Amino acid sequence: MLQPCTNRRLCVSISTTSIVSSSTQRFFTTFVRQRRARAAPDHKPNDLLPIRCAKTSRKTHNEAASAVPSFATILPSYEAPQTGLISYLPQTWIPYAELMRLDKPAGTYYLFFPCLFSTLLAASYSAPALLPVFTTTLCFFSGALIMRGAGCTINDLWDRNLDPHVARTRLRPIARGAVTPFKALTFTGFQLLAGLAVLVQFPPSCLYYGIPSLLLVATYPLAKRVTYYPQFVLGLTFSWGAFMGFPALGVDLMADAAALKAVAALYASCVSWTVLYDMIYAHMDIKDDAKVGIKSIALRHEKETKAVLSGLAIVQVGLLAAAGSAAGVGPVFFIGSCGSAAATLGLMIWRVRLKEVSNCWWWFRNGAWLTGGGIAGGMLAEYLPNSEQKKRATGSNS
Repeated sequence: MLQPCTNRRLCVSISTTSIVSSSTQRFFTTFVRQRRARAAPDHKPNDLLPIRCAKTSRKTHNEAASAVPSFATILPSYEAPQTGLISYLPQTWIPYAELMRLDKPAGTYYLFFPCLFSTLLAASYSAPALLPVFTTTLCFFSGALIMRGAGCTINDLWDRNLDPHVARTRLRPIARGAVTPFKALTFTGFQLLAGLAVLVQFPPSCLYYGIPSLLLVATYPLAKRVTYYPQFVLGLTFSWGAFMGFPALGVDLMADAAALKAVAALYASCVSWTVLYDMIYAHMDIKDDAKVGIKSIALRHEKETKAVLSGLAIVQVGLLAAAGSAAGVGPVFFIGSCGSAAATLGLMIWRVRLKEVSNCWWWFRNGAWLTGGGIAGGMLAEYLPNSEQKKRATGSNS
């Protein structure tokens, strides 16, 4: 049985020590809670347990740390480019060059190739001289470079609140604060004016075919918020150049049924190709997209991606063959363009490792030239002999 304290001084000392100890414990408990709250701002205060529960507190701290995006600690901060074209630009220009993705030109090539396909198929169809085909191609490349930059800037404006949460996009100019939304919007206006300046170099009919594509450019970033198939919207956008080559070389689509059929089949083929390569591209962000709520065909069909890719490849090659058939081209096109498309797409689908970001990027970047270059090469090989024959025939008649 405990005896009451009879020594007054001793009782006072014990009571004082107990009070100090209790106050000290409360102080350190509050201090640790505040430190944890600052380290993990996403955690609610109620989730932080008292310090005296040592094991539980350690677990809570680990959970709080895991709530912070992993790329915040493992990815480096922004560094200005040290190599490449944009490294030679003034520092104040670099964010705008990055907005246009001048350091990543693969997207420009993908936008340019449908224009090139249409131009070369129209050249095989109508057999114009080589010079107008060459100058038309240069104008299309200039337009693709400018309009791809405008599209990327618009995309970054729409995604300015999402990009900071995705590892690959967190250092984009708007996301990192190097360019304000107002300046980006102003820059978009200048790019669209430059694109219009290129467009008016073509015959007037091209203006009517080109302007509607701006609606698709502006709405694509919204598609990935409402549907798992934004790649189809991107395909409709990036493939629009398939309509442009024929009128650019003087072929009236509204008056020529065969040309219209060829263009329609070519456009659909390019849409299938766009969905295919962008599905591979989407696999680079698939984990972050799932976390922040961005939808993509890669998320919707993650387990059967290669089957979907194979189906898209078959559709693309089949529609490409239909375009050539409608245009009345010869066997060089079917062997060169359709054959190379089938071979390169088959190789890519077989070899791509969808769970490796670097491998997906390699195939996306190089697929533009492997498949696009093969198709264009077959079309060029089909056109050049026809051009020479027409040139000789014109010379003999004169």
